[in-house]
Amino acid sequence: MTEMLIPELPTTRSTAFDPPAELGSLRAAAPIHRMRFPDGHEGWLVTGYELAREVHADRRFSSRSELHHPLRRLAGRAVPRQDPAKPGMFIGMDAPDHTRYRRLLTGQFTVRRMNALMPRIEQIVAEHLAGLRAAGSPADLVANFALPVPSMVICELLGVPWDEREAFQRDTAEALRLDRPFEEVMAAFERLEEFVADLVRRKRAEPGDDMLTGLVETGELTDGEVANMGLLLLVAGHETTANMLGLGTLALLRHPEQLAALKADPSLVDNTVEELMRYLSIIQFGTIRTALEDVGIGGVVIRAGDTVSISVPAANRDPERFERPDELDVRRSATGHIAFGHGVHQCLGQQLARIEMRIGYSALFREFPDLRLAVPASEVRLRTDMAIYGVHELPVAFS
Repeated sequence: MTEMLIPELPTTRSTAFDPPAELGSLRAAAPIHRMRFPDGHEGWLVTGYELAREVHADRRFSSRSELHHPLRRLAGRAVPRQDPAKPGMFIGMDAPDHTRYRRLLTGQFTVRRMNALMPRIEQIVAEHLAGLRAAGSPADLVANFALPVPSMVICELLGVPWDEREAFQRDTAEALRLDRPFEEVMAAFERLEEFVADLVRRKRAEPGDDMLTGLVETGELTDGEVANMGLLLLVAGHETTANMLGLGTLALLRHPEQLAALKADPSLVDNTVEELMRYLSIIQFGTIRTALEDVGIGGVVIRAGDTVSISVPAANRDPERFERPDELDVRRSATGHIAFGHGVHQCLGQQLARIEMRIGYSALFREFPDLRLAVPASEVRLRTDMAIYGVHELPVAFS
């Protein structure tokens, strides 16, 4: 392949639902390219589907946070290199530490246990749809439905008091902003750390029937480890699903023929969830790995110490894997997408997220068959200023 140095990761979207067009052009030329990171490091960008899966699954590429050259800018400035992940922050670790923490959590997220939660999730969805109707038309779907549903589910799982949600929702939103200085983002993250640490102290004093208590009672973890594991679950457990419910609803409303197909055949909801995950790929900066040794892959040699950015949005639009990838098609079998990652770091809570979306989309369009945008689509505020893509608000109207 011809070696060309991409000056930086393309991030400017031309439409609400499509990744930056430059990513598609790069993928068409080759599945991997040299790329300059914001701190000047010359690493790599993966845009091809098969190569993205390969890098995710190859143990020669590390997830250790201190090895990475960060991909994000905050308020236009490069983010400093990170310290080693704190105990319990398993997403920034490799085996054996990652394996140990993941093993302790895997039993909490079995398909059987997630399926057992379905009646409660259905109840939570029904209650919030009733609240949406009570709010009257027009109403904000994010504030009344998309954000509180997954927030309540993860609160109940972890044992977070519901009346304390405003603090962690506010600080989570601040920690994910791209237009705030690094110091402000870190301050929000530190407030989240203290919030969960205090919660763990309370669990030790007054145990409950929840996941945090269960982790404390294993006897294998310090309170700090439990708090950091809980923090990851709390943030990921509500922000990602909330944005999928909001942006996914907008996508269906903007593709009325696809919404009509779902309404005509509600059994398409499983396909719809997978297709929306593929099509929208809301983790817009993808994932990062760093080579532990020289690795020959995709026709290039990645040197030890090189950081690799894996563009999930580009990989999920690869025409070599998905026919007509730039079209939303709820009849498509989109299984195999990498919106939840791939390999040993694949999202632990993916089955929970799927269940929440299946129940959420189904009930929303069943209870509000005439749901429609209350403002022109061009006026919907998109989360281009956030690490997780979506909509800030979604004003909707209904009868």
